[in-house]
Amino acid sequence: MKNKAKVIVVANTKGGSGKSTLATNIAGYFASCNHSVVLADADPQQSSRMWLSNRPDTVSPIMTWDLQPDLALTARASADTTHLVIDTPAGLSGWRLREVINRADKVVVPILPSLFDIQASNDFLIKLKQLCRELKTDMALVGNRIDARTHSAERLRSFLATLDLPILSYLRDTQYYLHLAAHGLSMFDITPTKIQKDLDQWQPICQWLHAN
Repeated sequence: MKNKAKVIVVANTKGGSGKSTLATNIAGYFASCNHSVVLADADPQQSSRMWLSNRPDTVSPIMTWDLQPDLALTARASADTTHLVIDTPAGLSGWRLREVINRADKVVVPILPSLFDIQASNDFLIKLKQLCRELKTDMALVGNRIDARTHSAERLRSFLATLDLPILSYLRDTQYYLHLAAHGLSMFDITPTKIQKDLDQWQPICQWLHAN
């Protein structure tokens, strides 16, 4: 059974694909819309939890999930929570993967443009696509850390086009994500004029997150 809160799961079996960056910015987006947001960090590295610990009181609040990483996969939002974002660990599979997808309303998969990341993600994407269709959970892809001028970016576009899955956006490779993360901030917490190009890339992601 789905939670009353909208549950967004960020997943990729490949480590280092940018799950925490995507999860924290999704949480930051919902918080900027004045929603009641919980960010559950199921990754043993706890990058999202560290991000939350650095988040200043001057920006929209995001609640944390006080559970050990593995238990965060079975997170159920409290009655006053409107959005629950789950940052999942690398290597998520089996019953744990099914459990978290069964609780999700939407699943977002970030993919890097390197050949190794593409190859490592292929089997997972096929399995996840089948699982999401079985459980009637929306799934979409986001190209991450993309330099549009490179052959690797074109390779990623060609690969994703074969998957018959929605491709929401291609996020550019910019130091803004790193600089903001160090201070517990998202792209939606600073003056838009500084990062308008990035916010434009986020617009289709935000539209998909809000869609029923």
